[in-house]
Amino acid sequence: MLRWCATLAVFFLGGPFALAGPAKAPNIVIILADDMGIGDLGCYNKDSKIPTPRMDRFAAQSMRFLDAHTPSAVCSPTRYGLLTGRYCWRTRLKQGVLQGYDRVLIEEGRVTLASLLRARGYTTACVGKWHLGLGNAKMTDYKAKLTPGPNTAGFDYFFGIPASLDMPPYLFVENERPVEEATKTIAASEMRRKGGEGFWRAGAIAPSFRHIDVLPRLTEKAVGFLEKQAKEAPGKPFFLYFALTGPHTPWMPTEKFVGKSKAGFYGDFTVQVDATVGAVLDALDRLKLADDTLVIVTSDNGAHWTPEDIRRYGHLANLFYRGQKADIWEGGHRVPFLVRWTGRIRPNSTSDQTICLTDMLATCASLVGQKLPKDAGEDSYDLLPVLLGKHKGGQLREATVHHSSRGLFAIRQGDWVFIDGLGSGGFSAPQTEKPRPGGPTGQLYNLARDPSQRNNVFLENPDVVARLRALLQRYQQQGHSRPTNP
Repeated sequence: MLRWCATLAVFFLGGPFALAGPAKAPNIVIILADDMGIGDLGCYNKDSKIPTPRMDRFAAQSMRFLDAHTPSAVCSPTRYGLLTGRYCWRTRLKQGVLQGYDRVLIEEGRVTLASLLRARGYTTACVGKWHLGLGNAKMTDYKAKLTPGPNTAGFDYFFGIPASLDMPPYLFVENERPVEEATKTIAASEMRRKGGEGFWRAGAIAPSFRHIDVLPRLTEKAVGFLEKQAKEAPGKPFFLYFALTGPHTPWMPTEKFVGKSKAGFYGDFTVQVDATVGAVLDALDRLKLADDTLVIVTSDNGAHWTPEDIRRYGHLANLFYRGQKADIWEGGHRVPFLVRWTGRIRPNSTSDQTICLTDMLATCASLVGQKLPKDAGEDSYDLLPVLLGKHKGGQLREATVHHSSRGLFAIRQGDWVFIDGLGSGGFSAPQTEKPRPGGPTGQLYNLARDPSQRNNVFLENPDVVARLRALLQRYQQQGHSRPTNP
């Protein structure tokens, strides 16, 4: 224990935001919004049509990253990457997302954020949207014990829903059992933007399950976990992974939030997400946990916000970046990323480091003085020196790989991003595009000169294309992208 504390003290002593005495491992809370764009938050977009006062206030207390990305432009792969520090395309899920009846994706024995921290004495909890599969059967049997799942991935406690809120079965799971079995069925519902009540697919539903109640109930459970820790285990570190269900479809804000934005039901639901983040922050303050807790607020991919939505509301959910959720372009995977750790991270600061949500595993390992084995966190870089203001060099990451919903790859290095094909590879048109005779077979953009990715300079820069294509192929073939001996 003394050796561990001494190791941590090396990180934290010195500087205006350093600890005054021996270092203590902080509590960790990660709040992952679902389909929230970087342009939704006022702290990133002064012209946002959506009021986000709680996240804006939190940003003023935090380090705000300007170049943060998800490994995938859709949710299941990003969640896998966040928890394991490994790109999801290295698994059986080569593209797309899981469904509510799919088997577990995280491999048995793989190091996760939860298992790593639990081994270092943390109480670990996951509340919210899981979306990484349950059980080992080809089709999940919700009458059987739901294992492997969150508990076998390192979480002491789980309460949430199996997949997205628009995917059956519609029920809550607590640890390894449904809270109430899905004995009824519900018809499909159309999207709000098409005049419906909120999109979900037809399927099995628990008798008391209502989509509109889910985010409030999850918030109660997350706050309840914090209250239990403060009362029953004061001083013991905890990790809370709070995976929200909004503002993903169905856009179903409660009555309190209807009409609170100028971006329709999506905007109103995002206002509710902002209040949800505020409820967790308020609980940390009320329980006197805030000063000892590192809190991260981010999103699993860009917003599902179409050109028609932009024209209708004048709101840029993905700011000026091209594309939307599912796309290989920046709008698909550039996300808000705010980190607060009182007294350690400089408040109201910004970072232009290019980071990826896969970096959370190596960062948390460094935080608790744990060296990652070679077969864990294969695509994870340690951000702790950046957070503490101790990194004086250039970019930490050699490069970052992105992946669209249809399996289109991109690799980012410095200002350059190479896309190994044409089209969005996701929701935006054109989804795919055949090369023309003599035309480019892929895409290359310089984000410093062309952040909106309007000018494909693939043909003009063959050396850059060759270099980035070779690096992407090396990452794909060697099984890791982080240095094995950093």
